[in-house]
Amino acid sequence: MWEYTDKVKDHFFNPHNVGEVENPDGVGEVGSLACGDALHLSFKLDKDGKIAEAKFKTFGCASAIATSSVLTEIIKGMTIEQAGKVTNKDIADYLGGLPEQKMHCSVLGREALEAAIDNYKTGGTTKHELEGKVVCNCFGVTEKEIERVIAENDLTTVEQVTNYCKAGGGCGGCVGEIEKIIERIQGDKVKHAAKAMPHKGGKLTNIQKIQLIQQTINEEIRPALRADGGNIELIDVEGNKVIVAFRGMCAQCLMAEVTMKDVVEAKLKEFVSEDIFVEEAEDSSQQPHEHKG
Repeated sequence: MWEYTDKVKDHFFNPHNVGEVENPDGVGEVGSLACGDALHLSFKLDKDGKIAEAKFKTFGCASAIATSSVLTEIIKGMTIEQAGKVTNKDIADYLGGLPEQKMHCSVLGREALEAAIDNYKTGGTTKHELEGKVVCNCFGVTEKEIERVIAENDLTTVEQVTNYCKAGGGCGGCVGEIEKIIERIQGDKVKHAAKAMPHKGGKLTNIQKIQLIQQTINEEIRPALRADGGNIELIDVEGNKVIVAFRGMCAQCLMAEVTMKDVVEAKLKEFVSEDIFVEEAEDSSQQPHEHKG
C-alpha cells in the first residue's frame, strides 16, 4: 500500500472539475489505456485571456486522479503564459508530495497541460506528440522526455527515471540507454555520489544503507539479470528488509524465487549487510483500486 498525503486522498475520493469543458479553447490528451494511465484535459479562457474553466477525465490510479484534479485547480485564473510554466514538481508539491513510484502521474499532468496549450496556440492535434527518438518502446517514451525528467527533477538512477516517466519499467531492454542518458546529463554528480558511497563494515545511516543497496543492485545484480532479458526494481527498504520487484523476463520466470535468494539476497548480504533479507513486492492487484475519474 502506498503512503498518500491527506491532500492526495481528498482529491482522489473527491476529485474536482471532472468532465469536459464545453466549446474548449484548448484540449490535451496523453497516455493510453494500454500503458495504464490516460488523461484528457480541457480548458476555456475568459475575456481577459485567463483560464476560467478547466476539467479532466482520466483513467488511472489514486495519484493519477489526484494530480489531474489539482492540476485543474492550479491553472484556473492563470494566463496561458503562466500555465505554461507549471512543472510536474509544482503539481506534486501542491499535493504535499507523492510516492516516488507515482511521480509519473505528475509528469502525465504536465504533458497534458502542454498538449492543451499547444492545441490552443496552433489549433493542432490534441494528442501529445512524441518528440525525438523513442528509447522505451514498451511505454513509448522518447529520449527528449527522459532528458527532461532527469534535468527538471535531478534524477540519478534508472529506477527514478522509471518512477517519473515509466521508461525502463517494461522489458528492461532500454535500461542501458537510459543509464547513458543519465551519465550524459548528470555525469559528475553520479560519479561523485559513487565515490562517496560507504562500504560494508562501517555503521550506516538509513540513507547510506539505501544508497548502498541501490548501488549493489545497479552494479552487481542488474547486469546479471539483464543478460537473460530480466531486470529488477528497488521498491522499499524497511529496516533490514529489502522489497524488490522483478521486471522483464524475470517477472515471468519460474526460477524467480531461486534468483531472489541465490542472486539478489546473496549479493546484498555480501556488499551491504549479513542481516539483509529480501522479499518480492505484493502483487499489483493488492494496490489501490484503479478506476475512471
